[in-house]
Amino acid sequence: MKKIKKEDKVLVLSGNYKGSQGVVLRVFPKKNKAIVHNLNMVKRHSKPSLKNPKGEIKKKEAPIHISNLQKVKEKE
Repeated sequence: MKKIKKEDKVLVLSGNYKGSQGVVLRVFPKKNKAIVHNLNMVKRHSKPSLKNPKGEIKKKEAPIHISNLQKVKEKE
């Protein structure tokens, strides 16, 4: 099995984003998960505070298990 590293191009094999390709932003080796750019987006709600009195909803990438990713060969 080839190791998936930061900045590798990967293909998602299963889940809601099956068939999508992206670039790995970060890898968590102990948890066997990786974050892929603009895939598996989740919404995080923040409470109103002094800095942000209205509160907000932020979108960010959530980790995907490495077993659901496959390294894509780049054509030379």
